[in-house]
Amino acid sequence: MTPSAGPTRHPRLRVGVDATPLLGQRTGIGRFVHHLVEGLAQMPDIELAATAFTLRGWRSLAAALPPGVRRRGIPVPARALRKAWGSSSFPPVELLAGRMDVFHATNYVLPPLRRAAGVLSVHDLSFLHLPATVHPDSLVYRELVPQGLRRAAAVCALTAVTADEIAQTYGFPRERIVVTPLGVDQTWFTAAGPDDDLEARLSLPSEYLLFVGTREPRKGLSTLAAAHRQLRAIDADVPPLVLVGGSGWGGELPSQPGIITVPYLDQADLPSVVAGAVALVMPSVYEGFGLPILEAMACGTPVVISDSPAMVEVAGGRAAVFPVGDAESLADRISEVLTGRHPEAGDLRAYAAGWTWSACVAAALAAYRMAAQQ
Repeated sequence: MTPSAGPTRHPRLRVGVDATPLLGQRTGIGRFVHHLVEGLAQMPDIELAATAFTLRGWRSLAAALPPGVRRRGIPVPARALRKAWGSSSFPPVELLAGRMDVFHATNYVLPPLRRAAGVLSVHDLSFLHLPATVHPDSLVYRELVPQGLRRAAAVCALTAVTADEIAQTYGFPRERIVVTPLGVDQTWFTAAGPDDDLEARLSLPSEYLLFVGTREPRKGLSTLAAAHRQLRAIDADVPPLVLVGGSGWGGELPSQPGIITVPYLDQADLPSVVAGAVALVMPSVYEGFGLPILEAMACGTPVVISDSPAMVEVAGGRAAVFPVGDAESLADRISEVLTGRHPEAGDLRAYAAGWTWSACVAAALAAYRMAAQQ
């Protein structure tokens, strides 16, 4: 009798991760890195170390890491490092963060490497295709991303759309680009709408439309404001629009009746606000993923999105879709949702449940093993 094969055993892998996105307010990339580090820390065949390329935030990194994850490296100003890496191969990442088999650059910038294999996360190409919509500091990616791709043994992208875009734009082999889709925390599936205390603290109305994200040009908020204005001109009972997120850059929207601005919310309050919304609206000009889409669906909240390709991929046919920048079409889609034309909450929750952080971590690990074998 032939003995049954046991589980595949992999050699122990020393992995370094750029954990800089864990510092400060946690946006989508910060949540990605949090769950990545948390998942990798539980794997017995991974020896994990985290570093941060920063001077001011270095001391707070240890507190942001899960138990058992070592902080390695030295505090160095990010601007100085990027300037050095843009013109030379010094300092290599091993000099800053110690010896490793694989280093994962989680946010666009892969440092020079001495012996480690490099894995680079490129979340979107807005800095290249829509430079007017990104912060001026991000324009340096036009030089640093192609440089990082030349160093990388593997690349991670959040969607197949973005993976294809990277391959087509830069000529990076598509078979070496791994899709690492984001996941949804379980707390979103049981979230209830805001209680009286939260409503009062945030000045929330009893019914509201919702946007979640940094208020910046790429998010298409001028289109959303115009659509909301059109709807209220026809029907004064259209729910107010609540904008949740940091102020970003590029100037604030002009004051408009029926729009309420709420600052960045952490995970203690945000799920309740999303669960209480009549609908989530994502009018972005361009996205690399769009995590609020899935989080809203996990709450059973209907979603309206622009036809930015990555968001269409993530929504899986369960969101109302309008052409980027078309305020009239957006107003029509919102009106349809307000009159009940949207998927059932149970269908939305079931779809969102298929997006897990464990799958994201497993895909990233596959990229590391691919890179180590190059």
